Amino acid sequence: MRGLPTSEAITSCPGVLHKQPFVYLYFILFELYQQFSIHQHHEPLDWPETHPNSFSHHTTMSPHALQTEDIPSYKAMMAEFSVTENGFLPLEAPLKFLPDAYYEPWERIIHHLSSLLSAGKFHKEIRNMPLLSTDRLKTEAEWRRAYVILSFFLHGFVWGGETPQAILPPQVAVPLLRVSKHLELPPVATYAALNLWNFSSHTSHFHELDQLESLHTFTGTKDEAWFYLVSVAMEAEGGHVISSMLRALEAIKTRDYATITASLDKLSGTIRKTGALLERMYEECDPMVFFYQIRPYLAGSMNMESAGLPNGVFYDEGEGRGGWQQLRGGSNGQSSLIQFLDVVLGVEHFSHGEGPRSVKKSQAPTFQQQVREYMPGPHARFLDHVARLGSIRELAMVEPTTPEQERLRESYQAATRCMTEFRNKHLQIVTRYIVLPSKKARQAGGAAPAPAQGGRVNIASASEATSDAKELTGTGGTALMPFLKQTRDETLQAGDLSQGGRA
Repeated sequence: MRGLPTSEAITSCPGVLHKQPFVYLYFILFELYQQFSIHQHHEPLDWPETHPNSFSHHTTMSPHALQTEDIPSYKAMMAEFSVTENGFLPLEAPLKFLPDAYYEPWERIIHHLSSLLSAGKFHKEIRNMPLLSTDRLKTEAEWRRAYVILSFFLHGFVWGGETPQAILPPQVAVPLLRVSKHLELPPVATYAALNLWNFSSHTSHFHELDQLESLHTFTGTKDEAWFYLVSVAMEAEGGHVISSMLRALEAIKTRDYATITASLDKLSGTIRKTGALLERMYEECDPMVFFYQIRPYLAGSMNMESAGLPNGVFYDEGEGRGGWQQLRGGSNGQSSLIQFLDVVLGVEHFSHGEGPRSVKKSQAPTFQQQVREYMPGPHARFLDHVARLGSIRELAMVEPTTPEQERLRESYQAATRCMTEFRNKHLQIVTRYIVLPSKKARQAGGAAPAPAQGGRVNIASASEATSDAKELTGTGGTALMPFLKQTRDETLQAGDLSQGGRA
C-alpha cells in the first residue's frame, strides 16, 4: 500500500486541522485500525485505489443471495430426491460392468443371457452360479447395476422355460432381496430395471433415440431393445420439463401467471414430443415378436394364475428360509415421469369403475398409488412432495378477470388435451401390440404363430385363452384396456373447468 499521511503530519499543519477536522479524525481512526490489524497478525486493508473492484464487490448481493440464485430451491429439491437434468434417468449413462472382479460370475451370465435362454442352458448356469455377497457394492451406480442383472436373472429363470419356475434359487433370491431393499424397490424387474438403468448412449443427450442402445435383453432381438429404448428417450425428453413445472408450482403463491403460463406451454410441447417418440415404437418393434417373445418375460407373479403361477414365486433364501411373493411385472405404468405430469396437471385417478361423482368410493389405493412402491424410493417421495406444493388446476378454475388469467386457463386446458392425446396414442400401441395379437391367436384356435414358443405356459398363452379384450391382463397385473381407457378419460375430465373456484 502506498504511503499515507500520519496523524503527526496532520497535526503539524494547523490549517488542515482547523478547516477540516473530520480529515484528522479519519486518519487517526485509520492508523488505529492498521495497528490493530498488525497486532492480530493480519494484513491491513488496502486503500480502495489499489483494488478498483473492491467497492463493486461489496455493493453486490450477499454470498447467501448469490447461492440462492445459483442453486434455486427447485434444483435443491430435485437433488434431494435423485431427480437429475435428465429427469428420472441418471445424470450419466448406467454402468456396463461392475468394476469389482468378484462379480464376474454375474457379468459373464448376463452378457450371454439371450443365447443361454435360447439354448436352454440358463437354468443350469444359475444353479451352478456361486451365491455372491452384496457387501462389495460401493456406489449407487453399482447397486443399480446389480439390481438390473439380478432382475433379468429372476425373470429369465421364472419365464425362460416351457413352464414357469415357481421357486427362485438362493443364488438370485438372496442378493436380489438385499439390493432391492437398498434401492427401496421390490425384488422384481421394474420399469427402473428394464428402462431407467438399462441403456447406453453415444451422446450425452438421452432423448436421441437412434443414439441409444440397451445393455441387456432376454431375446437378443432389436425389437426388445427398441421397446425399452423408446421409453428411455421419452423419459429424457419429458425430464427437461420437470424444473420448469417446479418453477410454475412455486409461482402459484405469488400468482405469477406469466411464469405458470410459460411453463404450461412448454409442457404441452414436451408432451407432444414425447408422444412422437412413442409413435416410433412401430419402426423397430414388431407386434407379434413383442407379444409372443418379449412380453412373456416381463410378466410378474401377481394375478398370474392362468399363466402358471397360482401362488406367485417363492424366494428361497436357503437353510429353510424364504417366502412367497406376488409382485407386478415391469410396465410403463411405473414411470415416475407420467405420474409427475398427472400430479402437476391435477389429474385425479380413481379405483377401477369409480369416478369423481361416485357416491361411495373405495378405500383401496388406486393403481397409480400402488405402483409408487415399484418406483425407486426417492422418486416416489418426490411425487408425494410435489403433490403438496400447490394446484395449478385450482388456479386455472378461477373465473378469469384479467387477460393473464385467461391465458393461463387456455394453456392449462391445452396441456390436458395434449396429455389426453398422449394416452390415446398409448391405447393405440396397446391395441396393436397386445389386443390384436391375442385376438388373432383366438381366431386361429390358440395356435401361436411363433414356433419357438411351442406349448409354453406364460402370459401370452394366457392371453390366447382370454375370451374378451376387457379381460386381458397387463404385465403389471391390471385389467388392461378398461384401466387405460379410464385413465384417459380422467385426464380429459381434468381439463373440464366448468366448476368454479376461488383465488
